[in-house]
Amino acid sequence: MCAICAARGESFLGISSNLFILGFVASLATKLSDTFASEIGKAYGKTTFLITTLERVEPGTEGAVSAEGTAASVVGGLLVSLYGWSIGMISMKAIPVSVFAAFVATNIESVLGATLQGKKNLEWITNEVVNFINTLIGGALAIAIGRAFLSI
Repeated sequence: MCAICAARGESFLGISSNLFILGFVASLATKLSDTFASEIGKAYGKTTFLITTLERVEPGTEGAVSAEGTAASVVGGLLVSLYGWSIGMISMKAIPVSVFAAFVATNIESVLGATLQGKKNLEWITNEVVNFINTLIGGALAIAIGRAFLSI
């Protein structure tokens, strides 16, 4: 969505195309952040906790977080954000915005996974739906922060 909005010209709906590009990069950073958190957390997480209650759970449980997975999520978000900067999509000052938005969205995704995914009468909230919401939040949050704090 952000890429389509950015392609509409200098601004669309009163939002600069540069902010939409930041949202695009942040949404991709969010997805890699979530993937790194999930896969590295499952494989190398020594102690996993349910994000909503902090009770210990098995790795791979929806909504489980670990220190290893959390650190990996930051690395994933940083990698995509740095790549976006290296090819001129975002400015250097937008990198922390993208990484922060990805990190927050990934943690919100864990909360959604723990509270909604796979619950009775909410079978339609699949992993794919939660991932869509996750990337949407990452992009929207980056746009909001960028609009508030960056002059782009």
